[in-house]
Amino acid sequence: QVLLRQSGGGLVQAGGSLRLSCRTSGINFKIHRMAWYRQAPGKERDFVAAISSDGSANYTDFVKGRFTISRDNAWNTVYLQMNSLKVEDTADYYCQTTWKGRNYWGQGTQVTVSS
Repeated sequence: QVLLRQSGGGLVQAGGSLRLSCRTSGINFKIHRMAWYRQAPGKERDFVAAISSDGSANYTDFVKGRFTISRDNAWNTVYLQMNSLKVEDTADYYCQTTWKGRNYWGQGTQVTVSS
């Protein structure tokens, strides 16, 4: 059974930082591309960042220079370090991976940035 269990998130003031974690089980983590998405209230789920098995990362333009995705293969965990948070970053954040053609999602973590 593939499971993605998220932790982190919460309420922070604009300019602050948060770190999200997503620990996986049921997959050979080290070979998987991992990604983070977010969904703001009333909006679609959007791509935020992804990291490949070789550690290469890519980001949506809106978070470049502020967010960092990383992975720890020893702990089967992917992280999203979010700095210089903006009110517009308020959303539910989800980690994601694909295995055998199916997308798997974490349970979601709420991030609220106050002004």
